Amino acid sequence: MTRAAQWRPGSDDAITDVPGVHVGHVTLDDGADIHTGVTAIVPAGIGPGSPLPAGFFSGNGRGKFIGSTQVQELGEIESPIVLTGTLSAFRAADALVSWMLADPRHHDVLSFNPVVGECNDGRLSDIRARPVTEAHVLRAIATAAPGPVEQGSVGAGTGMVALGYKAGIGTAARTGELGGRPCTVGVLALVNFGGRLRLDGREPAAEGVDDRRDNGSCVLVVATDAPLDARQLTRVARRAVFAMARIGSTYGHESGDYAIAFTTSTDGDLPDAGLSPLFEATLDATEDALVGSLLAARPMTSRGHSVPALRLRGQ
Repeated sequence: MTRAAQWRPGSDDAITDVPGVHVGHVTLDDGADIHTGVTAIVPAGIGPGSPLPAGFFSGNGRGKFIGSTQVQELGEIESPIVLTGTLSAFRAADALVSWMLADPRHHDVLSFNPVVGECNDGRLSDIRARPVTEAHVLRAIATAAPGPVEQGSVGAGTGMVALGYKAGIGTAARTGELGGRPCTVGVLALVNFGGRLRLDGREPAAEGVDDRRDNGSCVLVVATDAPLDARQLTRVARRAVFAMARIGSTYGHESGDYAIAFTTSTDGDLPDAGLSPLFEATLDATEDALVGSLLAARPMTSRGHSVPALRLRGQ
């Protein structure tokens, strides 16, 4: 049995297969010019008094990933991770501060690091309208749940486009054994990047729109219950960004390609020499999440653009 064969999809094949990780979506779609939303990844118990080890990697930094410098400096997150459209990212960060202030656990907190990633959905949504409000962000957090995660044109992924096709939210997970103990790694992807689609021998049923542009972005959230420290989690985050090349990303000049990885375990003691199986599982889960975002999305026409959904020949 090869190393890859020892890792299998999680029961829900989603980032929520990592125990204690919940996901919530709020979708804004007025049937006309607004196609956007919010997606929240909420580890159980997260807050200023209960941070989790985390690492961050920027593959190409043409984007706004709020809170990333403190994650890099301190190696932890103390906030839910919120994803949304570019010009709504700042309101989302402010909403996370409101979330923190409203929690009685944090009554004496004087500083807080909200974590928000974004992609630009301006092709299919009126991004300048900034329709995302504090209430939408708080609802995404409050309704975050375990179990299956809706994919495609939902939440933050509602108006996203990638590789010539309608994209959005994708997720996948792998479970196996690491260092003699059970382990799960899950990925949630907000997919909006350019390049030329590659599908490892599978053929699209129809051509996508010409998307050989060098703009767009991708935000990858990796969760695991492996006992890793912040430096090791940064290494895991790198592998998630590397996986984008498997399906055709060109990491163009105007692309913001980011990954943040965290663990729900706080007793990191796994030696680096044991990380290779986890790296491979992360690559595989990320690739599946990226492709899943395309296959689950629905075609969309808005603001003078028509973008098809990806369907594979013979399906």
